[in-house]
Order: sequence, then C-alpha cells, then structure tokens
Amino acid sequence: MKKVYPDAKTALAGAIKDGMTICAGGFGLCGIPDVLIEAVRESGAKDLTFVSNNAGIDGAGLGVLLETRQIRKMISSYVGENKLFAQQYLAGELELEFTPQGTLAERIRAGGAGIPAFFTKTGVGTLVAEGKEEREFDGERYIMERGIFADVSLVHAWKADTEGNLVYRKTARNFNPMMATASRFTVAQVENLVEAGEIDPDHIHTPGIFVKRLVHVPNAQKRIEQRTVRKRAA
Repeated sequence: MKKVYPDAKTALAGAIKDGMTICAGGFGLCGIPDVLIEAVRESGAKDLTFVSNNAGIDGAGLGVLLETRQIRKMISSYVGENKLFAQQYLAGELELEFTPQGTLAERIRAGGAGIPAFFTKTGVGTLVAEGKEEREFDGERYIMERGIFADVSLVHAWKADTEGNLVYRKTARNFNPMMATASRFTVAQVENLVEAGEIDPDHIHTPGIFVKRLVHVPNAQKRIEQRTVRKRAA
C-alpha cells in the first residue's frame, strides 16, 4: 500500500470530518505537525476536539485553528502561551479538559496499548479529581483516568522510510510516539524520507504498521517559542 502522498492536503483527504477527536504531537512548538494542522484548517472541518500538550501560540500551531474557531474542545496540560485560547475559554466558547502533563502522556500511551483506564495519585484532592472515581490502594488514594484513543493522529518525525517507520529527534519525541499509536488513522509529516530498509531497525521509534500516510516536509519550519538573550557587557 502506498503511504507517501505529495502534500498535506492530499494526505488528509477523506480523513478529517466534523466532530472528530484528533491527537496533535509535539512539545511547545517543537515537533508539532504544523503543515498537517494547516491542512486541517483548509479542510474546514469544525467542532473538533484536539488532544495536545499545548494549544500552540497565537498564529502558529493549533493557534491557527483557534483563529478559525474549528476547535470545540482541547484536552491539554499547558495552555499559558496562547492569549486567544484564554479569551475563548473565559468567554465560554472553548471547552477545556485540563490534564496534568504526565497523566496526559500516560492516557495517550494507555489508549494506544488498548488500556481503557488506570489509577494515578496525581491530582488527588484537587479540581483535577472532580467527578472521577477514587480508590484506595495500600493506604494511598488514587483517581481513575481514562485512556485516550482518537479518530486521527497528526505527528511530526525527523526521518521515515516509505513503509512509514518513524524516527523522532530529541524534544520531538515528547508525545509524538505515543500519539502515533493512539488513533485509528495516523498521518506523519517527515523531514527526511528514505527508501524502505535504509533505517536501522534498532533506531525505529514508531513501527510503520501504525502509520497510514506520510508527507515529506524537507524544509520544516523550526520556531522558537521563548527567545532569551543575555545582556551585552558594559
């Protein structure tokens, strides 16, 4: 089966529909599937639920879908860099399922592993625990968290072969690998594309069996979320 598509729009053709739950990988602005996110915007799909560590920033990442109001709900752990996100949430125009970062990662990993729920101590006794089942194990309180399994996953990889085997680089390994397993349909944008067999099997992070489609993005934009410089010496 051919997995390589000529562009992001073609790679997502027929895959994105109103009301879907979509996982979007990356950490901050590192390793985000920005080209695929732009293609979601062009699709016009609305009432979407996005699972992502953060909601991008104003004008970049998932921020572009907030601008067009295509996102109905966010399942996130960090949302402090996006003013539009805050405005829509405070106005009651955007739903938010706020999840501690480690819990979010485990919910996605569990979903990909076919685990419907698990218990964690994180969030016990806080707003995070409201409405969730609580149990005691060995004298400690735990709350139940549900695994996450989406309709579509959008991920960014440093390298892939034509069979969809993926390799991530550094910070981009946050969330992308587990999200690639936690949906019915995974699409990856990749910086370097090689022929099948050219990647050492021991270096593969996501086996190609999880990836349905690929798009080659050789000149991926590398944004800096927070630029800090030292003061000049007197």
